[in-house]
Amino acid sequence: MTTLEQDRAESLPAADRPLSGLDRCDSCGAQAYVRVVLNGSELLFCGHHAKKHEAKLRPMAEIWHDETSRLVAAQ
Repeated sequence: MTTLEQDRAESLPAADRPLSGLDRCDSCGAQAYVRVVLNGSELLFCGHHAKKHEAKLRPMAEIWHDETSRLVAAQ
């Protein structure tokens, strides 16, 4: 791995870090359940806004980290 590749890898957001209640949707401020890494930048979305933008963003996304399954009520 070259120095440039290593620097780029280290600058990417921690995509495997679970989202918490402190992570907020960039569109509306609700709790984020989806993290999108795009060109080395991180976008956070609630379930509603992730679904709204998915068709456009997913094909370009480096990472699509989806935790919307946490929204299903436990039985």
